[in-house]
Amino acid sequence: MKTLRMRSLLLLAATLALAVLARADESVTNISFSDPAKPGTLRIRVWRGRVTVHGADVKDIAVRTETTAVAPTPRGDGMRVLSASSTYALTEKNNVVVLEYGSDGWSGAPADFDVTVPRTTSVTVANSVRGDFTCSGVSGDVDVRAMDGDVKLDDVSGGAVVETMNGDITVNSKTKLPQRPLCLTSMNGKVLIHVPTETKASIRFRTHRGIILTNFDDKALVTRVEVSRRTSKRETKAEAKASKEKHDSDSSEEAPEAPEAPETSATTPMTPDAPTADSDSDWHNDVRNSIKEAAEEAAMAAHEAAIAVHEGLAEFKMEYAGKLPPLPPMTGGKVVSGALNGGGVEIQASTLNGDIVLKKNE
Repeated sequence: MKTLRMRSLLLLAATLALAVLARADESVTNISFSDPAKPGTLRIRVWRGRVTVHGADVKDIAVRTETTAVAPTPRGDGMRVLSASSTYALTEKNNVVVLEYGSDGWSGAPADFDVTVPRTTSVTVANSVRGDFTCSGVSGDVDVRAMDGDVKLDDVSGGAVVETMNGDITVNSKTKLPQRPLCLTSMNGKVLIHVPTETKASIRFRTHRGIILTNFDDKALVTRVEVSRRTSKRETKAEAKASKEKHDSDSSEEAPEAPEAPETSATTPMTPDAPTADSDSDWHNDVRNSIKEAAEEAAMAAHEAAIAVHEGLAEFKMEYAGKLPPLPPMTGGKVVSGALNGGGVEIQASTLNGDIVLKKNE
């Protein structure tokens, strides 16, 4: 019994020692805005790693990480560090703080950052390649461009633009109503939007290979569903409109007068081959053809978007660019638009492979 108790105590002591050592490895770096009285901006350029941003009632930005910050002063031997592995840079100019790590590309290990910022700070994630991003409790705008990683926004009341190629997007507004538009796009991932029951919003959701769900009733959320038609690459919207107007004009000017139908007596039987304008079969054929055409266009648009993504990834990896390629425009697919509680702030969500869920936080 004493031996077991001694082993338990030794194991507990070892665990506490490891926790203390791990905590000791973490460093905290603080940086101030040039003008703390005005809202500032935090630009994050973390190539690989998980980043968490918290809004708090503070004046300075605090960065907690196990990675070492670049020292601006010379070392003890008089040498200045110009480039080192596993280091990050934290700089400020004109009320803009830049957190940068891994700008050398695919080399180096991933690093995690926990950042505390004033609540009014706007946050921009410029070139995250691999790693999740979480932001909570800020009222400034949030702009995220990521390649691989989930993006989660908690109680963010400012505007948000999120684009990720491979990852889920979650917006969770528990107590704060969205005050500015939200635009969320994921090529391969789900989009989950949780808002308070009384939220007033105008929504527009688009998905190709997924479903759109909500637990708002049909009185609170009034929607309409459509199948989006894509426009040919060689024909812009303006050209398509001009072409249609010209076609309609030519048709009205050159269309020959329809021949008068021959008079028939009431007793003259109709021939079996005579067409009927109100034929049910013709109507059903038209409906089937229309649905088939729309489905083919949606499938083609999804295929083209997927090809564009793969081409963009290949080009990006070859060039080791300092910024991510833009997502291709998303066309086609199923579109649900409508008004939540009479309409209000715009909420847009698009995904190629994934579901879109609008859920109320009660």
